[in-house]
Amino acid sequence: MARRPLPRILSSGSVSITRGREIARTAADSATDVLHPLITVVRGLRLLAVSGRRRWVATPKERRGPRLFLGAACVLVVALVPYGPILALVTVMGAAAWKGRERTPARSGPGEPGTARLRSLYEALVPYFSTADDPDPLFSHGGDWEKAFDGYAFDADGRLTRLRVSYPAYFTDGEAAARSRIEQLLHTKSGRGREYHFDWDEEANRLVMTVLEPLPTTIAAQRFVTAPGETVLGFTDPDAVSRTVPVRDGDMTVDASPVVWRTGGRSTEPHLLAVGHPGGGTTTLVRSIALQALRDGDVIVVDGSGAGEYGALAGRGGVLAVESGLGGTLATLEWAAHETERRLIAANRARQSGHPVPDDIRRPLWILLDRPGVLGHLAAADGRPDPLELLRIPLRHGRAAQVTVVLAEQFDALDTLTETVTTHTRARAVLGPASREQIEAVLGAEPHTTPPPEVPAGRGYVRLGAGPVLRLQVPATPDPYDDATGDAHRRAVLDLLPGRDTPTEAAPVREPADEGPATEQVPVAAEAAARPVEAVPMVAEARPSEPLAEAQPAGAES
Repeated sequence: MARRPLPRILSSGSVSITRGREIARTAADSATDVLHPLITVVRGLRLLAVSGRRRWVATPKERRGPRLFLGAACVLVVALVPYGPILALVTVMGAAAWKGRERTPARSGPGEPGTARLRSLYEALVPYFSTADDPDPLFSHGGDWEKAFDGYAFDADGRLTRLRVSYPAYFTDGEAAARSRIEQLLHTKSGRGREYHFDWDEEANRLVMTVLEPLPTTIAAQRFVTAPGETVLGFTDPDAVSRTVPVRDGDMTVDASPVVWRTGGRSTEPHLLAVGHPGGGTTTLVRSIALQALRDGDVIVVDGSGAGEYGALAGRGGVLAVESGLGGTLATLEWAAHETERRLIAANRARQSGHPVPDDIRRPLWILLDRPGVLGHLAAADGRPDPLELLRIPLRHGRAAQVTVVLAEQFDALDTLTETVTTHTRARAVLGPASREQIEAVLGAEPHTTPPPEVPAGRGYVRLGAGPVLRLQVPATPDPYDDATGDAHRRAVLDLLPGRDTPTEAAPVREPADEGPATEQVPVAAEAAARPVEAVPMVAEARPSEPLAEAQPAGAES
């Protein structure tokens, strides 16, 4: 039996369907091209209608009536003006065409160099953020990096400035060593020479890496807007503190974020320890603190290096002594210990008798020591007591007696610090280039940033008590007598220095032999004779208002 051929419509149906699809597609494209202006206007009218409805809904009910009346009045005016309806129609169509035009979509995602950099970072993090037992790993070789990096930004040079990383929940983000490995890896892969801040969100399993802007180094010494008992150690990032102060930055006045150190009877960090390498800026910090302390207090300066960095303070009002020799330092610190005891006894007697604390007790006394380890070595060689041992009483009881101790030492002499010093100096600062291990050893915690290898003088980190580790830039406070100091900075420091003391002719003079170590002649304040004399054995003859003289050079002590 012969097979009958299929109907023509079935045998040639696929060709007809394909041809029909092509004709329909061509017709649709032609209609789209012809009706494109109409489609644009209709789209614009829809968008205008949606925008108008949103504004109408957002309008308070008490204002809808006046607006409706104003709209009706505008429509009436347009209707009465010659050619008004035609002009209104043309205006509406033009606005609709502009509103409904096709916009070029904004380019999203990084370019080819950025994609390659993110892919490299993703592959480098795979060994740290993945395990073989994970059934659905977020990090895997050849995986999708877009799931792990949900936020990123690049600068003009194509380098990362911000990156947000999502990591698995089983990663040990609570261990400092694990976090340090990730931070070091991101720092290396994102580019050296910059400072990165790492913000770990353990609850959400996210890490945000941000490139920090350099702190300003152009802010010089000046009178800062602070309350009594507050000292500006330097300036930090704007988002690290919740306070700003107006400062002069060159010829402009800007708002800067200060690191404020509070001292006094209610302070939890009454004493400060600053550590750094030579040229790191610890002397600059001590000099800046001294200039701020002289506003309402007395200052004793011990320059262990003997380089004359504090020669501008000698003989100034409020500066009781500027010592660089061993004998003068021991005598001055012994007087400071007796003065601390005298203040404690006087304050206690005043409270017991119901009288206010005397003014000389409430006036702050600052003991500033720069590199005391050098003097400690000389004292050990000469068989004398270590000057740091004389700081036990000021360090332990200085907060109640309005006595503040500031020590600046170098890393190579940290082992010379006594246990009393390391226990009671709860405010810490590290200045100059230092490794993360050195910073953690001094501050007690690692910084959340990567320390750059090269930093300007006065740049470092600070931690007040158990607070966070903050970046710090000390105000430029150079020695005004140094030839390398610029005129602007020299003038800024000299303007903050008080006038020099000029003893009166009627004031009696105490000879050097009365006090033991060789010192210059010291004028005794005339009002001291009018004070009631009390039998307090540990009180020395000198009063806080009496300026202690500088000791003679070490060569004169024999």
